[in-house]
Amino acid sequence: MDELISRITAASGLDESLARKAIGIILAFLQKEGPAAEIGQLMAALPGAQELADAEGGAKGGLMGAIGGMMGGGGGVMALGGQLMGAGLSMGQIQSVSKEMFAVGREQAGEDTMGAIVGAIPGLGQFV
Repeated sequence: MDELISRITAASGLDESLARKAIGIILAFLQKEGPAAEIGQLMAALPGAQELADAEGGAKGGLMGAIGGMMGGGGGVMALGGQLMGAGLSMGQIQSVSKEMFAVGREQAGEDTMGAIVGAIPGLGQFV
């Protein structure tokens, strides 16, 4: 996880705390929206990923999910973008974080695993 955080801070210009928060939000989103088997492989390939998803993503996910539900939908990738912007990331930083996370995911969990995740979540491909 330290390597992923270092790569994201270098690529996006975020400080370590905000990089951790962004990673946690994205991982929590992937767990909610992605295919369970492949998400399990990704989480297993990134030591510390589950803790970040639980700590950073879980707290915000419930409220944002509830708001998305009240507005007539789950929100998907747009809700994820809203969460990340709410955490303080710009659109450029969101794209940098996403691209770097998925690059590390491909290295650690494999191209097939990450391809299945991207293919299963509508709109995700434009960010990775």
